[in-house]
Amino acid sequence: MDSRPSTDADAQFSSFKDALARRVLAQPGIGHDQADPEADADVLDDFASYLAQELWPSLPPAVREATYEDRTSVPDVDDLPLENIPTSFADTLASYGLVEDEESAIAFLRRVLQDYVAEACAPPPVWSKTRTKECEICEREVPLTYHHLIPREVHDKVRKKKWHPDSMLNSVAWLCRPCHSAVHHAADNETLAREFYTVDRLLEREDIQKWRKYAAKQRFGVRRG
Repeated sequence: MDSRPSTDADAQFSSFKDALARRVLAQPGIGHDQADPEADADVLDDFASYLAQELWPSLPPAVREATYEDRTSVPDVDDLPLENIPTSFADTLASYGLVEDEESAIAFLRRVLQDYVAEACAPPPVWSKTRTKECEICEREVPLTYHHLIPREVHDKVRKKKWHPDSMLNSVAWLCRPCHSAVHHAADNETLAREFYTVDRLLEREDIQKWRKYAAKQRFGVRRG
């Protein structure tokens, strides 16, 4: 059975898997076939996915659920008890010559966890610095506005209902004015805040997908006769 999380923990799992892949790539062996880098990337992805799925259920909940908001409750990686780590992890690393024994495998894992925790608990970006050159919906390089993914008018309700952590309240998407208007025509502010608080979620809507295809064909500043 696939042990990967299927809810909000997806982001943490992905960060953990990426941390594993980076550490594996830094070792000689997996991920170093210069003859076919694309195939090699697939091998690294499969290898990191396997290891992550093996390890993830055995990690302490406070580590699996690490976020910026809960960073003070995440234990020091050096003090983590790792006696429940599956033996298949050390055996796999050893079989590929990445470690020598179980002790060095645990040391390897602690380095991975340090990378993962640092990333999972990193402060959110300063949203004004996330500006893109292209509209995040129609992908045209035109003048942009910023759309509050969680509209400011409902911030008090978002806090009261605990729909999102405070760090997300000022998250923005950079949209051209027509796409910005299309988003606000698609749903009211409360629905946008509760259900469509990322660009990916907006793009799951059929009406936004249709609008995107239309808008992408429009030439900015050109009026058709």
